[in-house]
Amino acid sequence: MSTFRRTKKRTAATVSVALVGAYLLVAYFLVPAIWTVHDDHRVKPLSQMVTTTEQGIPGDPVNVGLVGTKEEVIRAFAAAKWDPADAITLRSSIDIGLSVVLDRPDLDAPVSPLIFEGRKQDLAFEKPSGESADRRHHVRFWKTPETEDGRPLWLGSSSYDRGVGVSHDTGQITHHIGPDLDAERDFLIHSLMQAGQLQSTYEIEGIGATQHGRNGGGDPYFTDGMAVIGVLQPPTQ
Repeated sequence: MSTFRRTKKRTAATVSVALVGAYLLVAYFLVPAIWTVHDDHRVKPLSQMVTTTEQGIPGDPVNVGLVGTKEEVIRAFAAAKWDPADAITLRSSIDIGLSVVLDRPDLDAPVSPLIFEGRKQDLAFEKPSGESADRRHHVRFWKTPETEDGRPLWLGSSSYDRGVGVSHDTGQITHHIGPDLDAERDFLIHSLMQAGQLQSTYEIEGIGATQHGRNGGGDPYFTDGMAVIGVLQPPTQ
């Protein structure tokens, strides 16, 4: 190979690395910082029933809940054929990328962290919808101090991932959610009910009726604003 061709390849590689580095800097650091300053008014009046991203951007609303121990929650989702979601690591990110590109399953693909009551989700579950991880039902749960009959209340945010793209707010790579959050909430509750895992259900006030919501990826959503709480079947003695 001639010196000219080697130099040309090195230059192309250097430019590619520089472009990737610039994208990461802008999408994951600069734009979120600008968003926080410019759109700070969107954070301050948030309902207590809305999650945020790690940058403080309003995320998916809380629309579901479960009453039961951690072991009961895990057992219920296993019975309903939902899988625990991985934490985001380099390896899990590579796996979900390959799943999308190659259109192959990734049953425990990671979900991005959302913040509720000052911390990331305690549990997350997903159910594939199609051959790859770009379309899936998923839910995040946070354990709350509330109890019912001595059993913890877990509040959750359930939505449907309709595909992979870039955030409308920051340009970061993310899943885009479907707009009908009530349908996804009801799908989750129905899944657990069909699996015989729920003793009863009731509703509590969530964010309130919302027709033009927008989550942390800039995706629009609508909801009646209620959270459906499922009381898990206690273990048989």
